Amino acid sequence: MTEEITYSASGVDIDAADEAIRRIGPHLRSTYRPEVLSDIGGFGSVVAIPEGYNEPILVSGNDGAGTKTLVAMALNSYETIGIDVVAMCVDDIATSGAEPLFFLDQITVGAVNPGRIEDLVKGFAEGCRQAGCALTGGEIAEHPGLMGKDEFDLSGFAVGIAERSKLPSVSKVENGDLIIGLASPGLRCNGYSLARKILMNGQDLGQPAFKGSAMSLGEELLKPSVIYAPAILALFSKIEVRGAAHITGGGLPGNLSRVIPRQLDVIIRRNTWRTPEIFDRIAEDGPVSINEMEKVFNLGIGMAIIVRPEDSLEAIEISEAHGHEAFVIGRTVVGDGIVRMLDD
Repeated sequence: MTEEITYSASGVDIDAADEAIRRIGPHLRSTYRPEVLSDIGGFGSVVAIPEGYNEPILVSGNDGAGTKTLVAMALNSYETIGIDVVAMCVDDIATSGAEPLFFLDQITVGAVNPGRIEDLVKGFAEGCRQAGCALTGGEIAEHPGLMGKDEFDLSGFAVGIAERSKLPSVSKVENGDLIIGLASPGLRCNGYSLARKILMNGQDLGQPAFKGSAMSLGEELLKPSVIYAPAILALFSKIEVRGAAHITGGGLPGNLSRVIPRQLDVIIRRNTWRTPEIFDRIAEDGPVSINEMEKVFNLGIGMAIIVRPEDSLEAIEISEAHGHEAFVIGRTVVGDGIVRMLDD
């Protein structure tokens, strides 16, 4: 008699998935806001609109951790990579002045390892706590044959709420406005394909990240992304933010150009902030040209906002009160809708 084939024999372990869900429950519930009406186990996340908005607008965004996940695999360290996914999602929607309301994750694996799933969800939960949003659910997808049993990929989806009257607009940006840059202490979650090609090409991840660093190269590469959303929301509530750009892939030129009108340029002064030393190492070890570096990495500025000159000092004070160094890094001028990076 032919032996019966089971789902488990094909590589999908439902019991392991159930154990993973049991483990992650407390981490999700630790992030719940009062608006969360559903619980783990349903088929959808049910969340009420918060009170206090006159004309609420929903803003959504999704993203992943990219090839930074390969750093986590190389180091066998999984508790922080989820923070990166949350950061990429909530900081995108914060540029519209949206308060992150809830977040859903997607964990795709070759085989379910309940302990590793729990570690990954700890990162999602910590990111949500930092952002002030609820982790209301997600998906654990087991893909044997498509991925190795120790491989995984992460992505997420955030929904936020904004006041229509506070939405920034390209039309609000004027000649002479100032650009405020919020510092990023490292790579965050962008440009890892290039960074890995240079820094993980047979090199010892236990070596210092750069000369004089107390962090190893592996620790530097896995350093979790800063989350800017609470600071950006405070800025929207207290001053007129005319534009905001999350500085991810494409760097300052690629992202600031998305929030300025075609009749204006942005002039960025490179010497107005300190570039983290990990970028110097990438540029030197590559070697990589400054123009290529600026197209790929944030080079130390993770978020940029456009404000009136008279609001610039308050913008810096608000940012620093939320733990982010901030600098005037440039201004708008009459032009053709491009971002120019200058040394002087």
